[in-house]
Amino acid sequence: MSGRAVAVVVSTVVVLAAGVVVADRVAASTAERRAAESVQANLDVSGTPTVAIDGFPFLTQVLAGSLDHVTGSVDGVTLDGGLTATDVTFDAQGVSTSEPYTVATGSITATLPTATIEQVVAEQTELDVTVAVDGDSLVASGEVLGVALSAALEPRVESGRLLVDVGQMSLGGLTITVDDLPERVASRLRGLEVPVTGLPEGLVLSSVQVVPDGARVTATGEDVTLTAQP
Repeated sequence: MSGRAVAVVVSTVVVLAAGVVVADRVAASTAERRAAESVQANLDVSGTPTVAIDGFPFLTQVLAGSLDHVTGSVDGVTLDGGLTATDVTFDAQGVSTSEPYTVATGSITATLPTATIEQVVAEQTELDVTVAVDGDSLVASGEVLGVALSAALEPRVESGRLLVDVGQMSLGGLTITVDDLPERVASRLRGLEVPVTGLPEGLVLSSVQVVPDGARVTATGEDVTLTAQP
């Protein structure tokens, strides 16, 4: 075979290979767009969801029945019960491409803004307070019977539940703790629960951290089951 013939063959292979790559990425982009549209159609979200499917080739993954790595994000989502979460991201590995849809390992991370925490505190304590971030702590402030109140809020995750303990308080200039209060009052201030419901089966709250906007929570799990959406 002449050098020119070899060059033609090589160039043809390169063009065909490039065509395969382009077709593969087009298919992946289409799947990403449809997944994002499904998120927007089936969840109460703010902003436009984004979904990214990693790995190449995409079509081979589809034929094998599992996507290696899928990530995504959305500006905000309204949870069951009307609570708002912001800066929501997810990371999933081993995502099946047919029913039942499952994820081998996955995580969801979101921020519960101070307004959401205020809402929970108000509903569970009947106190009208403002919640703000002070360094790596949450602080609730307001008035009780005309007396200035300030209290440290300590979020924690226990057995998959997001709880908020009321720590040291300042009431009318006096420093007290929950244990100093009458039991009928103290019992309402211990282990306030922030209801984070509607997570896919297999995902469980695992950690919480105070961030500048509120509380950043993470849910993780294995063999996660995803409900098929119409």
